[in-house]
Amino acid sequence: MTTRTELLERAPCAVLPKPGEAVLCAVSGGLDSMCLLRMLAGWRRERGGELTAAHFNHGLRGPAADRDEDFVREICKQWNIPLVMGRGDVREYAGREGCSIEEAARILRYAFLREAAGPRRIYTAHHADDNAETVLLNLIRGTGLKGLTGMDWQRDGLCRPLLAASREELESYAARWNVPHIEDETNADPEAAARNLLRLQVMPLLRELNPRAVEHICGAARRLQGVDRSLERDAAERTAHVEVREGRVTLSADALSGAPEAVRPRMLLRLFDLLGAGRKDIGAAHLNAILDLTPGGSLSLPHGVTVRYFRRWLILETRPQDLTEVRLVPGRPLKWGGRTLTLLDQPEGEGIAFFWRGRPGESPAVTVGPCVPGERLTLPESRGARSVKRLCLDRGISLAERDRLPAVYVNGQLAAVWRLGVDTAFAPGGGEPVRFVKIAETEKHIEEDGNDAQ
Repeated sequence: MTTRTELLERAPCAVLPKPGEAVLCAVSGGLDSMCLLRMLAGWRRERGGELTAAHFNHGLRGPAADRDEDFVREICKQWNIPLVMGRGDVREYAGREGCSIEEAARILRYAFLREAAGPRRIYTAHHADDNAETVLLNLIRGTGLKGLTGMDWQRDGLCRPLLAASREELESYAARWNVPHIEDETNADPEAAARNLLRLQVMPLLRELNPRAVEHICGAARRLQGVDRSLERDAAERTAHVEVREGRVTLSADALSGAPEAVRPRMLLRLFDLLGAGRKDIGAAHLNAILDLTPGGSLSLPHGVTVRYFRRWLILETRPQDLTEVRLVPGRPLKWGGRTLTLLDQPEGEGIAFFWRGRPGESPAVTVGPCVPGERLTLPESRGARSVKRLCLDRGISLAERDRLPAVYVNGQLAAVWRLGVDTAFAPGGGEPVRFVKIAETEKHIEEDGNDAQ
């Protein structure tokens, strides 16, 4: 005999309503959601708490949709369950947003449910067959590992306590306990939606191959969830120390290339999260394009995000850096970052003196660029290399000013940073001829609040 306790208690304890908890149950009027509503009503009677039903009329089926609404209203009245109703123009939304009818219906439905629920958790009647269909649909449409993990028991306040129950078991429960329900006639039309075609024609064939097809698909999805969580933890650990500031995140390209191949796209997605742009509309093609970037390359991506590969650093910005790396030509003044820089063969005024230990007759490429926070300098008075970010913090240099400090590179290697010092590898020795970058202020630099440097 299929009972409420048997079906509900297959879910993890954290998914089930707690004693005295108020919850919202999404109800379409169909068999699945009416079974869940009846189960939650019994659960509430035994353990206390409040149960509210929520029904959304998508406005797609004319009189039939109004019939469903009236049915849900009548049953909730009979069962003494409070009901909240919502309506939306799905076709108008789909046309305006350029999405499918199915996607528009889902967006409007969940927006209504979340608004109606407030702080309460939302319960839906998704079951094992729904989960297996979702995995197969994702596979057919093209997906990464995440799409093969299926539905979660709960996420973001949405709970699915029937994921371990089959459609057949819910039908048995409804028959045994005389659960009233009403059928959406479009569910029997394989051409009405891709999911219908899969449920009505494909799944029966899979069950012919193996009667436990749904069980095995859902089992594989659960195992893949463990793999997915492990990869996410790895990505989180590898991006835990990236520099994050408003409008910019910076990650070492070495850290990215040193990660397992399966972890790299997840690291990039976390950068989008840390940037505040989010992952929406960021697909595999975008992630692969970032991974294929070479030093000096850049990309423009959705949500106004620019990606740059600068030296050994991957920089994601919504506020692109206005200063770029420029080669210094001996004797020719260059305006950069509110300063005028001139590369000379001998010291003259204020600036940076450095020595280049190259082969006789070889002329080094000397460039100036913005100060990347992950770069490191070994200064004469320090014990080992320290990051530019740390050195700036120690000197009370704000983030805004740090980004405008001239960083001098010699053949691609960081030689010195104005106001911080010269790396010991480029420090002039006694009597050695030096190169000198003369630096003259051309704009007044206003320091930001000291808190910015924390």
